[in-house]
Amino acid sequence: MRDVLRQFIAAIRAGYPVAWCRLVETRGSTPQKAGAAMLVYQDGTQAGTLGGGCVEAEVKRRALSLLAENRSEVCTFQLDSDYGWDDGLICGGRMKILVEPVAPGTPTEYFERLAELIEQGQGCTEAIVFDAEASGLPPPESYLFDADSKFLAGLRTGPAIPAQISDQLRPLNSRPHAYAAHGIAFLPVLPRCRLVIVGGGHVGKAVGDLAADLEFDVWAIDDRPEFVQESRFPRAEKRISGPIDRLLPNIEITPNTYCLIVTRGHGHDQEALFHLADRGARYVGLIGSRRKIKMIFENLAAEGVSREALDKVHAPLGIDIGSQTVPEIAVSICAELVAHRNLGSVPGRPNSVEF
Repeated sequence: MRDVLRQFIAAIRAGYPVAWCRLVETRGSTPQKAGAAMLVYQDGTQAGTLGGGCVEAEVKRRALSLLAENRSEVCTFQLDSDYGWDDGLICGGRMKILVEPVAPGTPTEYFERLAELIEQGQGCTEAIVFDAEASGLPPPESYLFDADSKFLAGLRTGPAIPAQISDQLRPLNSRPHAYAAHGIAFLPVLPRCRLVIVGGGHVGKAVGDLAADLEFDVWAIDDRPEFVQESRFPRAEKRISGPIDRLLPNIEITPNTYCLIVTRGHGHDQEALFHLADRGARYVGLIGSRRKIKMIFENLAAEGVSREALDKVHAPLGIDIGSQTVPEIAVSICAELVAHRNLGSVPGRPNSVEF
């Protein structure tokens, strides 16, 4: 979504006509879920995806026609033999897609605010009217709210918020999925979580590469400057080098911060955990064997770290997928991070070892 919006804003600022295509409602099995976005340019090229196959080709065809007419439309697709037979995409579901042409000279405040919020990782919710009969409101109209449900902008209307929208708006701290109610799509973009990786070795690098694709803001930390160079963590938001015992006490930790300790040795791991175990992070994870973790926990308890804080540490790291190689270990760790972010816990395993 962030990459598509960047390209969308660039096209708007350059004065290129472009169609903003949003998946606003799904029923049953579909290749993409509500909130997916695709751009269609006047020359027929595109950015983003709505799931591929014949549906996407038909959306592109409709978008080019609507660009020429400068007219919006909600397109409905039933995924049966009419769409997807040749591509094996007979999912049996239904998709409603809003195609919104944006021509040069169109007011762009709404899209600029949306892009700003998503770029900054603050989170927001769009409420998009797509069904006049069900909502009692004229489609298509879009309303933008910040992470605290404060109204920021409307695509066409003023500051008055219809009760049909305000009554159905869900707070982002409940981490809602996209949903539709009475002909209105609610498309939340959740605040991005920061992932502080302490240790820039093989595992830390592999996790950093994958976590960036999973919408974490990666911070890489190591006491060795060469291990947090841009070439190792090209997509990290921050790359910090220095003594662990000086850096970590001063690093910003928020309730949306995930901390991952994957240093090169037990002593560094213990030092890092000492400074991170009880800082209020949403998640703290420590790599290593159960024997190593038990020893570190016992040492930290003797140094005054509370049993309650250590009990919350996720260790050993990763969902058990039989990992052996570094990429497999990174997959298992990132799967745990995503499960915790999306579900609030990691199903099927305790948080920590007994000590």
